[in-house]
Amino acid sequence: MLEVFLLAFALSMDAFAVSIGLGVKNREFSKILALKVALFFGLFQGLMPLFGYLASLGLGSIIESIDHWVAFILLSAIGGKMLYDSFGENTEEEITNITNKVLLLLAIATSIDAMAAGFTLNLLALNPFVSMIVIGIVTYIFSYIGVFVGSKGGGYIESKAEKLGGIVLIGIGLKILAEHTL
Repeated sequence: MLEVFLLAFALSMDAFAVSIGLGVKNREFSKILALKVALFFGLFQGLMPLFGYLASLGLGSIIESIDHWVAFILLSAIGGKMLYDSFGENTEEEITNITNKVLLLLAIATSIDAMAAGFTLNLLALNPFVSMIVIGIVTYIFSYIGVFVGSKGGGYIESKAEKLGGIVLIGIGLKILAEHTL
């Protein structure tokens, strides 16, 4: 269960960082905005691993001998991208109006990594449905908190959250690789 919480924490950091940015844009805490952001991000982060998991089942027998390498590469790539993004400009700086359409697009964009991470669920011997629920709930909580923190002037935390999430994902990838090669 620790692995699913670590995975959920790491995957939610991207949504947390974007939520902080949305909170910074709003300047005043809005419970409605925080709930909408949390619902959009939590729902998509929770559902997207299912697609990755189902794809891994379809390819399972084909890549069984190298699946640990695939998981390592996917998680390291996602983690590396999060680390790289933490040094750049934030997407939400370009947003002028926070609409449902904008939230939908941001939710999809921040959950693509969750789809790729879903590919690794069978290697971690995690129940995919429990994992999806935990990932969704953790992302919901962090997204709500992110809007609050951002509205209170906590924008400096944004890049640190992405860095931490990236490091944790790379660590999980290394763990999978070590367990299957040593």
